[in-house]
Amino acid sequence: MESDCRIPVACCRPRVLALHALFWGLVSLRVFGAALLSEEKTAVKAVVAPCWLLEEFVVTTECSQCNSFQTKSWSACSQTGYVERVNCTKSNKDEYKSCRSAVMEEHLFWKFEAVMLALMVFFAVLVVIRQRWLDRLASEKVRRQIESI
Repeated sequence: MESDCRIPVACCRPRVLALHALFWGLVSLRVFGAALLSEEKTAVKAVVAPCWLLEEFVVTTECSQCNSFQTKSWSACSQTGYVERVNCTKSNKDEYKSCRSAVMEEHLFWKFEAVMLALMVFFAVLVVIRQRWLDRLASEKVRRQIESI
């Protein structure tokens, strides 16, 4: 009778098993180690939520691009490179909030459109080349069948 075991015999060698155990051990150590480190970091650092997340606000300065100093020093600038000044209504605090510029969005949209157009042209050419190759193979097969008669 044949065995129902679907594991190839080559996978059961001690060297292969040791390498699998080492690989998965390193992977699990990496994953669990990263989880432990992130827990330690979040436990030590107390994060204070900005007022614009907790209450209503009014935009006092429209979305504008950050300069190099602001990008390095303000956390709001480091996210998108654009910032707007908001005034929270209840606490009457002025804070900076990251925003997305209309110019930046338009630039990203056209970049996306260009990439999609290039991919479309590439795959259209690829389809045409493959179709010609398949047509050539089919015509050679028909030619061989006619020659064999």
